Amino acid sequence: TELGFSVFNRHARGINLSAKGRELLTTAESAFQKIEHRLEYLKSETQQSLTIGVTSYFAARWLSPRLTGFMQAYPLIRLRIQPMIDLVNFAGQEVDIAVRWGNGKWRDCEIIKLFNCPAWPTGNAAAFEKVNQKGAEKAFAALTLLRDRDDSNAWSEWFEVAGLKRPPRADTLIIPDPNVRVQAVLDGQGIALNDELVADEIDRGKLFRLSDTELTEYGYFLAYNGLMISDNPAVENFIQWICQER
Repeated sequence: TELGFSVFNRHARGINLSAKGRELLTTAESAFQKIEHRLEYLKSETQQSLTIGVTSYFAARWLSPRLTGFMQAYPLIRLRIQPMIDLVNFAGQEVDIAVRWGNGKWRDCEIIKLFNCPAWPTGNAAAFEKVNQKGAEKAFAALTLLRDRDDSNAWSEWFEVAGLKRPPRADTLIIPDPNVRVQAVLDGQGIALNDELVADEIDRGKLFRLSDTELTEYGYFLAYNGLMISDNPAVENFIQWICQER
């Protein structure tokens, strides 16, 4: 009565939310989450908290060796590294800022390029030998393409840049975790697009680069909600620090 519109629809089995009721619920949840977040920040007094969403692959191979510098520069910020697989849909996962891999063409959040890290095909010794014998187009047609997401266009983009016809096959294998994907390549389960963060495996002769063609726009990007900077100053501190480390 006070609102002037129906929040619930009543029926024989009980009630459910009306269309306006669902919209009000979404708005209320968002508002209460923001209030809770701000209360936690105010209760922490001088100490701030910051949760960073990253893959274990990026954390171990790039971020972890540098984190001591951040903790020394900002001793009052309580840092939490949140291992994540789905970095595209990070909203609602209690992450203040995430590090994404891709081409940066996302519209659901604020994006800052951290650094370019072009992607190129990698395989194990057997895949490398097959490419040398048959050529990339024929060899790739016989190899399983490993991807991180079902809707990923990375392989399609690579074939286009390479000027090769993408094989009409449906046996792509989806492996969201990049560490598991690297291991799958080592085990001969297929080939994958990787970057210079697998340099150690390349140098030790465990992984092989299968082509000089690369996706030059690909790299690592900071992804965050623009409102988080005003709610949590630690986000801006982290952005400034990590951009100096790149």
